[in-house]
Amino acid sequence: MKQKYSAGFLTGLLLAALPSVAAQAEISELLRGLPSKYCSAEDGRRPVVKSQGGYGTCWALAATSALEASLLPKTHVIFSADHMALNNAFSVTLNDGGDYRMAMAYLAGWQGPVQEEADAYGDAYSPAGLLPVVHVQEMRLYEDVPREKLKKAIQTYGAVQTSLYMSRATTAEDQPYYNAYFSAYEYPTAEDPSHDVILVGWDDTVSRFLFRDVPEEDGAWVCQNSWGGSFGNDGLFYVSYADATIAGQAIAYTRIESTDNYDRIYQTDPCGWQGSLGYGKEMCWFANRYEAEEAELLAAVGFYATGTDTTYEIYFQPDGSNGREERTLLQAGSVQEAGYYTVDLEKAIALSKGEAFYVMVKIRTPGSRFPVAAEYHSDAHTATVTTDGKYGYLSSDGESWIHTEKTFGANICLKAYTSTAYKN
Repeated sequence: MKQKYSAGFLTGLLLAALPSVAAQAEISELLRGLPSKYCSAEDGRRPVVKSQGGYGTCWALAATSALEASLLPKTHVIFSADHMALNNAFSVTLNDGGDYRMAMAYLAGWQGPVQEEADAYGDAYSPAGLLPVVHVQEMRLYEDVPREKLKKAIQTYGAVQTSLYMSRATTAEDQPYYNAYFSAYEYPTAEDPSHDVILVGWDDTVSRFLFRDVPEEDGAWVCQNSWGGSFGNDGLFYVSYADATIAGQAIAYTRIESTDNYDRIYQTDPCGWQGSLGYGKEMCWFANRYEAEEAELLAAVGFYATGTDTTYEIYFQPDGSNGREERTLLQAGSVQEAGYYTVDLEKAIALSKGEAFYVMVKIRTPGSRFPVAAEYHSDAHTATVTTDGKYGYLSSDGESWIHTEKTFGANICLKAYTSTAYKN
């Protein structure tokens, strides 16, 4: 796993004497109905145990496993981690590792997922031309949230993908971090996360004395690893609540739909959220210009919320070539967590073949100075990013706009979904 989060993505640790009144109320609400221990296997939602072998694919294995858990127990499917790791928009090999944003870009852009049987793991080959078998329309990011919120997410979605500092070396017998007898791990020092796992449960009653480097509190997450069934208890192991990095950042795959939900996706950001744009304040406008490939209906709009408690207004505007230049407010709303969201429009917009149109969003993310997600060539892994023929725009007031491809060498992360007919 590689971590390449830009400044502002990894939030700092804020020390406070007591939670705010609102935070205390939220925690109290979350505590209602939460047992002291839980594992998604109890509800038939534990995905199959996978093994990454010698490859750096823990991120893709964790992401596909979390996806599978979200569909269980109703739908049993195994998604291909090989396809996610090799057939994405990035310039990476199986040994380069990955991170949440790569998984998000792959899924939000309908690059996948595909089934394991179509692209088996371990052969270092991924066939071209495979189409996604589901469409992932929403992914929620949890950053330094109350423990109870992650517990609720696990209970709701079956599993949550997260990171920690862990390797074969830190779990070796001569190191003080892993107790193989009790399958209990805890690394007490803050380091950059190096491994992805999924949280499939918790146990508040686990004694701190199960851990070799005894922490100050009882309790642990129940995690599923990607090192095969021989590790831990059939792939499961405890990670102490006191571990320095576990659950600091996590992602849940919260809206997975069939591939007939929309007929087409318009987008300019196959590598997804690589950085953020704005004017040094929490409110900003952003837009993309597209041309309809056929007579169709603008049915939904997708974008990233780069922080918590984000509010948005979605607008539509023709490009003016047909004499219609009015801007129309389509929808307004809010999201609690950072992440990727798809907003279905209450009233679809009819588009004629070849018609150019703008999708605009006015966004406000409290505490942010750069609230707009953007794609750009940030490192060797994003070498495929191009701004050619793309028209993204940024504005501080919704009136004066700058072309982001020309000004910043960046594409706006804003997608439009269309249908050729109304969906029931």
